[in-house]
Amino acid sequence: MASLLLALAVVCTGLYAGFMLIFLTGVMPALARLTDAEFVTAMRRINECVPRPVFLTVFLGVAALPAAALLVPVDGRTDARKWLLLAGLVCAVLNHLVTLGGNIPLNNALASAPADDPAPVRAAFEARWNAFHRARTALITVSFGLLTAAAVLR
Repeated sequence: MASLLLALAVVCTGLYAGFMLIFLTGVMPALARLTDAEFVTAMRRINECVPRPVFLTVFLGVAALPAAALLVPVDGRTDARKWLLLAGLVCAVLNHLVTLGGNIPLNNALASAPADDPAPVRAAFEARWNAFHRARTALITVSFGLLTAAAVLR
């Protein structure tokens, strides 16, 4: 059971890390080329569409699956594997804390900002959101590496 949970954790974390990397390296650079009004409108639409059931399942699985794999007793689990799994879980939880404490409040502020003057709305959002996004992308990418190492370690 622990091996299945770990495999699911690796897949889930890999999917989420891939999403974060694509957003970092493709979506945000493309949005940066838009006018202020276009940027604010596009980012609002993205923020409305992303938190759907499939995304939320992956988002929650990134923390829940490694935690479950860690909690299931396994005879012969090496200390190294346990520490890799724990470190991967910690990085995933830190990713979620950055998301919940940084990106989501900025998304909410963007959603409720007046649309009549998009330049200050964008100025208050874009650089800060990107900084938080870089941090959470790094954390979840490290988590993926640690969980993968735990999965292949014998």
